Amino acid sequence: MAAITASMVAALRAKTDAPMMECKKALTEADGEMGKAEELLRIKLGNKATRAATRITAEGIVGISISPDGKRGAIIEINCETDFVAKNDEFLKLTAACVELVVSKSPADVAALSALPIGTGTVESTRTALIGKIGENMSIRRFARIEAKGRLMSYIHMGAKVGVLLDLIGGDEHLGKDLAMHIAASKPKALDASGVPAELLDVERRIAIEKARADNKPEAMLEKIAEGTVQKYLKEVTLLAQVFVRAEDGKQTIEQLLKSKGASVSAFVLYVVGDGLEKRSNDFAAEVAAQAAAAQK
Repeated sequence: MAAITASMVAALRAKTDAPMMECKKALTEADGEMGKAEELLRIKLGNKATRAATRITAEGIVGISISPDGKRGAIIEINCETDFVAKNDEFLKLTAACVELVVSKSPADVAALSALPIGTGTVESTRTALIGKIGENMSIRRFARIEAKGRLMSYIHMGAKVGVLLDLIGGDEHLGKDLAMHIAASKPKALDASGVPAELLDVERRIAIEKARADNKPEAMLEKIAEGTVQKYLKEVTLLAQVFVRAEDGKQTIEQLLKSKGASVSAFVLYVVGDGLEKRSNDFAAEVAAQAAAAQK
C-alpha cells in the first residue's frame, strides 16, 4: 500500500476543499492515486455539507433589494467561512435570490425563508447543495424588511461587507445617499435614545460609576457623573445626535441636517458582516498540526 504523506493530503484538500481527514481516507482507499481519491470525494459531496455545517461562518456578504417603487425593501446577511467563497458567483446569486424573496414573500424568520421555493427546490436545499459543491459551510444569519413610509435608500460598502437600508421621508436621493453613507461610516445603534437597549445604558452607567469611584469622586456625585456619561454615549450611538460626517462646520448633527432639508428618517437597518461572530483565524498549517496532535493521542 502506498504511503500517504501530509503533502498528498494537502494537495487533495487544496483541489477539493474537503475536510482533511476525509482527504486522507480517500487517498488511503485509492492507494495514493490522486485522481481516484478526488473522484471518491466527489461521490461523497453530499456528506460534506453535513460535516461543513459545524464550522464557523464569519465571512460573507450583505445583500439589499428594493422594489421598483421604492416602497418595499430588504437587507440580508449570508455568511460563509472564507472571503474567497464570499466572492463566488453561485454564493452571490443565492444571496440575491434570498433577499428578493424576503421583499416579495415577507417570511417571518430565517426558517420560513429557508422553506420557500427557489429553482427546483427550496432555499434550504439549494443552500445545502451549494455547501456540498463548494465544501464550505454557509448560513443565512439574519434579514430585515421595511415597508417604507417615505422612500427607501440603500448603500453597500467594502465589497458588500457593510450594508445600509434607510427609509427617508422628504428630502431627495442625494440626501438619502449621504445619510446611508454616514450610517455605514458612523455605525449608529439606533435612530434616537428611545431605540437604545436599556442594558447598554446600564453598562455605561455602571462603568462610569466605578471609574468615578476609582478616581475618589464623592459618592454624592456618582449618579450625576454617570448620567453625564450616558448622555455622551447616546450622542455617539444615536443617528439623530451624531455629527454629520460631511458637516462643513464640523458641528451639524443629523437631526439639524434633516430639519434644514424638511426631511426625517423613519427607520434604518445597518448590517456589518460577521459583527459579533467569532472569526476563523486558524490556517491550514495549524489545522494539520492540530489533527496530527489529536491522532497521536
